[in-house]
Amino acid sequence: MPNSYEDRILRVLSYIHDNPAGDLSLDTIADVAAMSRFHWHRVFRAMTGETCAQAVRRIRLHRASIWLVNDDRSIDQIAADIGYPNTASFARAFAEMFGARPASFRAAGRALPPVSTLKSGDFRMYPVTIRQEPKRRLASIRHVGAYYKIGKAFENLVAICTSRNLWPDVGGFVGVYCDNPEVIPEDKLNSRAGVIWHGDVIPEGLEEYNLPGGKTAVMTYKGPYAGLAEAYQTLFGNWLPNSGEEPADMPCYEISLNSPRDTTPEDLLTEICLPLKWTS
Repeated sequence: MPNSYEDRILRVLSYIHDNPAGDLSLDTIADVAAMSRFHWHRVFRAMTGETCAQAVRRIRLHRASIWLVNDDRSIDQIAADIGYPNTASFARAFAEMFGARPASFRAAGRALPPVSTLKSGDFRMYPVTIRQEPKRRLASIRHVGAYYKIGKAFENLVAICTSRNLWPDVGGFVGVYCDNPEVIPEDKLNSRAGVIWHGDVIPEGLEEYNLPGGKTAVMTYKGPYAGLAEAYQTLFGNWLPNSGEEPADMPCYEISLNSPRDTTPEDLLTEICLPLKWTS
C-alpha cells in the first residue's frame, strides 16, 4: 500500500517539475511536503538517495538541456525560466553538470540541418544492431504530453520503487513512446515511464504494460538525454532507409543502461529500440 511519506515525495517532485522558476528552497519544499524543514530533509534524502537541493539542481538543469536543443528561447530566458538569478550563475552550474557552457551545448546539439533537408551522410552515426528482444512486462506510469517532460513520471516511478523497496523485483528502466510526434499534437502524445517487472502482482498505483519482443533494431546512444532527438533522426533518416528492413506496427522504446543520478550526462547510455517486421 502507498504510504503518506511516498505521497509527500511524489507531491514534492511534481512541485519541482511544475515550478522550475519558483521558490524551491528547503523551507518551501518542506511546506509542500507538510513536514518540518529539519525532518523533511532527512526523509527526502533517505528515501531518494539525494538531498532536496541536489534534486532541484538536477531537474532544473536537465530541463534546461532539453530547451537548449529543442526550443528557440534565448539562453537568458532559459536561465530565468529554470529559476537562476542570472545567466552567469546558470552557465557555471550547467557547465559543471554537462561539461560545456550552454551556448556550446546548444551549438553541438543543433549541428544538424532541419530534418526535411537531411541526406544520408549528414547524420552523426551511432551503432545499430539487430537483436531478438525478449517479451517484457512493465510496471509503468502513463505520461500524456511532450515526450521531453516524461522525466517527471520517471521521478515518481523511482520514488515509488524506493519508498516500497520494490528494487529486488525491478530489472531496469524503459520508456515507451506510443505516438508519432510529427503527427500527434504535443499535448496529446502518449508515453510510458516503466520498469521491467519481475514480481507477480503489479504494485498499486502502477499499470501493467507489455512489450511483445521480437526482431528489433537497437541503436546505442551515449550522451545527455537532450541529444536523443538527433539519435532518432539518425535511426529513421539514415539507418532505416539503407537497412532493407521495415518497421513493425509497434512503438519505439528506450532502455536506460545507467542513471543520471550517479552518471555524468556525457556517459549516459540509452538503447533506442525499433521493432521490425519479420521478412521471409
